[in-house]
Amino acid sequence: MNRPPARPVSLQDLRRIAETLAAVRNGTVSGAVMRSDRRQLRIEMADGQLLVVSADLDESGRPQLEVDVIRPPAEQGNQLEVRFESA
Repeated sequence: MNRPPARPVSLQDLRRIAETLAAVRNGTVSGAVMRSDRRQLRIEMADGQLLVVSADLDESGRPQLEVDVIRPPAEQGNQLEVRFESA
């Protein structure tokens, strides 16, 4: 099997991916779904976070790895209601 040479990953990309993965470290996985074309993996965490790992091609046709964490909205506490009256 001949593979194209590996493209170096920038330090900035590695740091971004490491920070994203650190956000879900020690979490409990409640489910995982892989897209049928295997270009995206969604991992559902027990605390409601969603980790999305995707592989796609960049503008020049090179593979690119993306890792994102989607967090549920924070619970709203007591909100202050402000009314404006027109004169």
